[in-house]
Amino acid sequence: MAADLWAGVELGGTHCNCVLGTGPHDLRARVSLRTADPAATLAAIAGVLGRWRDRFGAPAAIGVASFGPIDLRPDSRGYGRIGATPKPGWRDVDVLDFFAARFAAPVRITTDVIGAALAEGRWGGARELADFAYVTVGTGVGVGLIVGGRPVLGCHHPELGHVRIARLAGDEWPGSCPFHGDCVEGLASGPAIEARSGRAAASLPADSPVWDTVTHALAQLAHALVVSVAPRRILMGGGVLSARPHLLGAIREGLARSLNGYLRIEEVASGLDRYIVPPGLGALAGPLGALAAAADDAARR
Repeated sequence: MAADLWAGVELGGTHCNCVLGTGPHDLRARVSLRTADPAATLAAIAGVLGRWRDRFGAPAAIGVASFGPIDLRPDSRGYGRIGATPKPGWRDVDVLDFFAARFAAPVRITTDVIGAALAEGRWGGARELADFAYVTVGTGVGVGLIVGGRPVLGCHHPELGHVRIARLAGDEWPGSCPFHGDCVEGLASGPAIEARSGRAAASLPADSPVWDTVTHALAQLAHALVVSVAPRRILMGGGVLSARPHLLGAIREGLARSLNGYLRIEEVASGLDRYIVPPGLGALAGPLGALAAAADDAARR
């Protein structure tokens, strides 16, 4: 057994990332796969982990950070199963059982965005904080909340990407979310941007008015976070914002307008450029999130 190594699987809506190592400065192997149907995707991932096991030995733990919603309650009969995802074919897939049945190492499962938050808290831009939020904007919009050093989990994990918001004045586009229309995800995710503009987010001109609606929606999400769980920092990443980092400035300005001088807390008053920030781990936040889930499991044992 490779007792000093963890394996991680970031199961994303578009791509899956498999990593092996102990942290951002010690990645022994990394493979990226395209997410397809469940049978093909999970079989390909199992093949990668199997080859690593043969080469490096069995890892101390396997972390799986999956797109959701996913049942994370250990006392539930649906523990480890994907819920009402819009991704065709994936609803009710038992991700946890798939890996637990094939590998002897203990398996820890969480959402992709909670995993990224765990990684940022362990190695990245929130190392010194017990209370923070990680927001990803890509295929969907998700929020990983860490309060008191632990992920928030009640009857389900938070799904703040689906919160309803005050719309930008004059904007009546119905949104693209198949469940809620104009929730944050239905207005600001990559698919929402493409549905609205007819162009992928990466190719949309910087002066397109669509960006105004995107940054407004994300500023409204930040407002909801500030007045509810009051994180000490909000990290915003994901494919859309990684390609357009200047959007963070507009999101900060939108949050300041929305708060309108209310809640004069030090974290906000000292400068929003230090409050809403990109992830410290950059594009590695997601893949390392699965590794952090494995590390968290190992630490509990």
